[in-house]
Amino acid sequence: MCTVVIRVPATPEEPTLVLAIRDEDPARPWNPLGRWWPEAHDGVVGVRDVRAGGAWLAADPGAGRFAVLLNRADVSERPESELVSRGGLVLDSVAGHSPAGSPSTHGFNLLEVQGTAARVLTWDGDALRSVDLEPGTHMIAHDDVDDPATPRIARWLGDFRDAPPADGERWWMPWVEVLERSAALESTDDRAIIRDNRPHGYPTLSLLACVASISASGVELSYGELTEPGEWGGLELA
Repeated sequence: MCTVVIRVPATPEEPTLVLAIRDEDPARPWNPLGRWWPEAHDGVVGVRDVRAGGAWLAADPGAGRFAVLLNRADVSERPESELVSRGGLVLDSVAGHSPAGSPSTHGFNLLEVQGTAARVLTWDGDALRSVDLEPGTHMIAHDDVDDPATPRIARWLGDFRDAPPADGERWWMPWVEVLERSAALESTDDRAIIRDNRPHGYPTLSLLACVASISASGVELSYGELTEPGEWGGLELA
């Protein structure tokens, strides 16, 4: 039940900006932002899932490509033995190979960015859909883009839109300030962004965040972990 905020620019001279917050089981190990796939995906930088070997978020700076994956409920009746990890989709995406047909995974929202072009590919186990993102600020969680039925989007999308990124290297700070305000809510609140999803039946809590600035000339990434899963104690991104 991750959360992504993205600002799609109105002109190609501006970068696409992304803030991604990861919710995962703290007991499932991961590698922080780095180059973890030197043989199969040389040059790719990402956050690696140790168990399955794929990525939650990744970028190919040389190609100006970025992708991040959010889990989504599905209606698939395929047995688990026929399904593969969703993390491979992220690595394929930044290599220029988007999902097609009927992916052999559980449901997902996959944000793909190349320069100023951004889209979300959605798989619900029945149909694969693609939504191109218009210029402006959007939020993505476990349902549709900017979905008003998702409580955290209904509560905070307007705040992110009212807090345009700052000039300079730490452009993400106005968005981090929104995160800090949102953390006044209990982490079990449906409107919370920094989350404890265990009361909802999932063993996941908010663990870390990444920000990305994507342009045709490259991708700049910063990464930071929360001090305690599901709790706000500030967020240092570097």
